[in-house]
Order: sequence, then structure tokens, then C-alpha cells
Amino acid sequence: MDVESRSRWVEYSRAKDEMFAHTDIKQAPWYVVDGDDKRRARLNCISHLLGLVPYEDLTPEPVTLPPRQPGAEYVRPPMSDQTFVPELYP
Repeated sequence: MDVESRSRWVEYSRAKDEMFAHTDIKQAPWYVVDGDDKRRARLNCISHLLGLVPYEDLTPEPVTLPPRQPGAEYVRPPMSDQTFVPELYP
């Protein structure tokens, strides 16, 4: 926030109130987050948004995998020839 915006705080607040009066309707509500405590505000906002989404358990049925094919003729290349992603979380 800059110095100029602080001098126009009341004007901005009135404009916001006017906008809400004309656009905050039941079919498309505005939600206000009390942001004095940023961490709590973020958690409340996330919780609220997740609560608006209808949840349906979509866990798939377990899959039965067939056994691997025998690989007697397959020889894996040396591990040192491959580039791995670093394991930051072993």
C-alpha cells in the first residue's frame, strides 16, 4: 500500500461497498476474508472453498495385476549409466 492509497482509504471503502451492494447476489456471492491474521485467513479461505465443492468418493476398485513375464534374456544396464532424480526425502 502506498501513501496515496492511504489518503483515499475512505473513497476505496465506499467504492467497495457500492460494488458489493450491486453485485453480491445469492446466485453469485462475494466472500470476504478477515485478513488481519494472514495464516488464519488463508486456512479459513481454503477450508471455505473446499467446503463449496461437492465431494464424492472416487476411489477406484483395486486392480489385480497379472504376473510379470519372465525375463531370463533381459539384462538391466548398470545403475551408474542412468541419471536419477535426487532423493531429497528418502
